[in-house]
Order: sequence, then structure tokens, then C-alpha cells
Amino acid sequence: MRVPKRRPPVRRAPLLVAALILVVVSAVAVAAASAKPTAKTQTIQVGLITKDVTNPFFVKMKQGATAQAKKLGAQLKYAAGKSSSDNASQIAAIENMTTAGVKGILITVADAKAENAAIAKARKAGVLVIALDSPTSPTTAVDALFATNNLNAGILIGKYARAATKGKTVTIAMLDEHAGSSVGALRHNGFLKGFGIKNGNKQITCVGNGQGQTAPSQTAMENCLQKNPDIDVVYTINEPSAAGAWTALKKAGKSKGEVTIVSVDGGCAGVRNVKAGVIDATSQQYPLLMASRGVSAVVNYAKTGKKVRGYTDTGVNLIAGKAVAGVKSKTVAYGLKNCWG
Repeated sequence: MRVPKRRPPVRRAPLLVAALILVVVSAVAVAAASAKPTAKTQTIQVGLITKDVTNPFFVKMKQGATAQAKKLGAQLKYAAGKSSSDNASQIAAIENMTTAGVKGILITVADAKAENAAIAKARKAGVLVIALDSPTSPTTAVDALFATNNLNAGILIGKYARAATKGKTVTIAMLDEHAGSSVGALRHNGFLKGFGIKNGNKQITCVGNGQGQTAPSQTAMENCLQKNPDIDVVYTINEPSAAGAWTALKKAGKSKGEVTIVSVDGGCAGVRNVKAGVIDATSQQYPLLMASRGVSAVVNYAKTGKKVRGYTDTGVNLIAGKAVAGVKSKTVAYGLKNCWG
């Protein structure tokens, strides 16, 4: 009987392995494609909220934040209040930015406490919140604070005014920001500490609200002069306020040598007023540094999950038209080299 010839076994293993490899590779490619972020999710969004849009300090802060965001490949979303006391607009901006998916919000709070509830909701949603320039109360309401030491800024100009008036009894007007402004309270109290007096001292003839703006400060100064025309020392919350105060003093017939005006900010317009003798001395702060560091912190958080904590002092220097004994200051030339606006 003839035995049928056996066929050699079919070798399927290499074909199966090749097929499996192809399937696995395809699956990995599909998974990678689906996991790859879209252009929208790739762009880190950073929110910036300032008190208003007109103050040169906030204008420069926005410019600094915009430039740093562009440098780091992030997108800046900006909002501001209608005035330095517009809490409602800031609260709405916090809520809108959180809904829009920002990774962090940088904010110069209009009030030390009014925005806290909205900030708490944003942080609960995973948003990093950093206060710029103006601290919250309590400071733990935000993740971090990047700011000038505003108490020290006030102390510097208070010491300067005391030395410039050579310890004699003077008549003081103080043009503050609105009640509830944390930065306003710090600068106000710092000035008094540097000058060596307390609230209620008889040398303080008038305390007005200039809103940190030129026109309202002129009105506030005019009201102070009606109370006492002999004012010879003026503290102002910032340099736009100082400009308004000087307009009122000049209209009242005062000369530059008759009144000592001190302020805070260090913007280019303010330093030029120091050079011109309108402002005797100002504490210079650095909004570009606050803004750029804030944006960098948010971008780092978006990439690593690491949150910045606590207070970062961004520095302050006294810029004086004329140096006085016992008070460390820098020249107008230095102020112009490092000014903003």
C-alpha cells in the first residue's frame, strides 16, 4: 500500500508575530495621537486683574505680564476694575477667568477682604492665585504675594519728610486711597512711623481720599487747603495723586519751596516730577518685576504642579531730588534709569 507523502507543517508563528507587532504599533500610534494635547490645551492661560486701567503702575504691570507670557508661550487674559475701589468688577473677573480655564490669576486686590470669597473658589478649582502689590487680609487668602514692602516704602518717605523739615512743627495733609485698601493703609502708617508721629497727631490737619488719581487728588487737596491754608507737608498714596495735589497747591499760590511733597511709585512721570522739584522724594517700586515673576510662577505651576508660596519682596528705593542726612536715597538719574511708564 502506498503511504501518502506528508506535507510539511505550516509555519504560522512569524506571520502571527508580525501581525501582532503591527497591531500593537498601530494601537500605540492611535493612543499617542489621542493623548497629544490640542493647540488649545497646550497654551497656558494666565489671568491678570488690576485695580484700574489708567494708573501708569498698572499699565506697566500689564505690559510686563504680556511680554513675559509671550516669552514663555503662554496667553495673558486681562481685566480691571473701573476704579481703584471697584470690587464687583474684580470679583466678576476672577469668576470668569476661572471658568475660562486659566491656570493662575495675578491680582492687585481693590480691597483686602472683599475678593477673598471669589479667590477661595478659584483656588478650590485648582487655580494658583498670586496677589501683586496689594496684600489680602489674611495673607493666606492667596497662595503667594509678590510686592513692594509698602510699609517700608512709607517709612522711607516719612523719614525723608521729617529730615527735610528739620524737626520743626509742620502742618500735614495726607491723600490716601479709599478705605479698605491694604496698600493704602501700609503706606499711610509707614509714613507716620517714619515721620515719628501717630494717627490723630495735631500736626495732621487733613486726611483725604484722592483715589490714587490726579483729578480726585486735586479736589481732595483743595478741600484740605480750605480747612487749613498753611499746609507745608503733603503725603500722597502715589505719584498721580502727588501731581493732582501740586496743581491745587500751585493754584492756591504755593511755590515748590514752600511745601514738601512725598510719594510712592517710581514711575517715569513721577521721577521727572522729582527732578522738576514738584515731588521732593518718592519710594520707587518695580511693577515689571512683580508681573514677570508672577507669570513665570503660574507657567511653572502649569508644567510641574508646584505652587509658589509666601511673600516675595520685589524691592524699593528712595529717589530724592536732594539727599538729606540720615536717610539713604538714590539719585534722580538712578530713578530715571529704573523707572517705568
